[in-house]
Amino acid sequence: MAAPATSATAAAGALSAFLKGVERRALVVAGLQGGDEDAAGWTVAAAMRAFAGPAAGMPMADWPIRFWSLLCGSPSLRAPSTGGGWPPPLAHLQGLAPAERLALLLRIGAGLDEDAASAVLGLAPEDYRRALTGACPLDAQGYPDAVAWRGLAEQVQAQVRDLPPARLQQLEHLRQPMAADATPVSRPAAAAPPRAGAGDRAARPSRRAGSRWTWRTWLLLCLPLLLLAAVAFWWWREHGLALPGTAAPAAEGTVSDNGPVQIEALPDSDLPAAPPADGSRAAADAAMLADPELALAEDADFYAWHAAGGPVPVDESQAQPSRAEPVGTALETVDAED
Repeated sequence: MAAPATSATAAAGALSAFLKGVERRALVVAGLQGGDEDAAGWTVAAAMRAFAGPAAGMPMADWPIRFWSLLCGSPSLRAPSTGGGWPPPLAHLQGLAPAERLALLLRIGAGLDEDAASAVLGLAPEDYRRALTGACPLDAQGYPDAVAWRGLAEQVQAQVRDLPPARLQQLEHLRQPMAADATPVSRPAAAAPPRAGAGDRAARPSRRAGSRWTWRTWLLLCLPLLLLAAVAFWWWREHGLALPGTAAPAAEGTVSDNGPVQIEALPDSDLPAAPPADGSRAAADAAMLADPELALAEDADFYAWHAAGGPVPVDESQAQPSRAEPVGTALETVDAED
């Protein structure tokens, strides 16, 4: 029961905020379009009443174009002004045609871009640009005057900003009842399905219970397989797999190599060596034996050592004394024996 009231309050608040943000500009645009502030107040009030009714049933993004279309569709804004007055800084607006003046005010007063303004006026973008060009002030040479354009925009914005307090209070009194009367378009709530009794729940198992039972069934089926895989992995880590052609696992504390071992049968050592092929080594041996420098080649290592300056080796063919003679012992000579 609280949801419709909350929705209505939110719609009324959104509508009030939109009208509060657009009412100043609408009042200035309507007043400068016809040159009559009193008539502009009635025109804005009529547009706000026409907008507030169906606004709650349309997207908020469509609100600006809808409101300005209602305001600009008023006959008082499209008809030529008679007896209107404009302040001196905005005297340029008085000499414009109604369509050109409204195109200019939607741009510098309402702040709409070209696409939105053309949609509000029901014109093609090219036609709106043409009307905007006709409303642009010109300099002495007949070219668009950017300085005058900026001056017009600043004067219009000043009027929007400096509305008299009496006009603001009038707009507030006009806005509040319209926001309160806004009612959102509510959709009929879908009827709640009838609640099943105890007998129906017992006779018809729930879908969630069925899916939960299926999950438990799969878990019970997969649990033994997981336990078997864990035991097999532990046995392989502890004892290894005795495959054919592989060595037994090494004892604890020894170094072993678990790499792959290739086994290849060696030839029997008892078999006699195959005789050399005829003529394979005989010719080479005969050439070596017939070489006259064969003896010199056999002692080549000795000659190389001698040429390098190596000392003459000690002759160890005679028996050597077992202990050294005292230093003071006199050398015996042949004369001493005599």
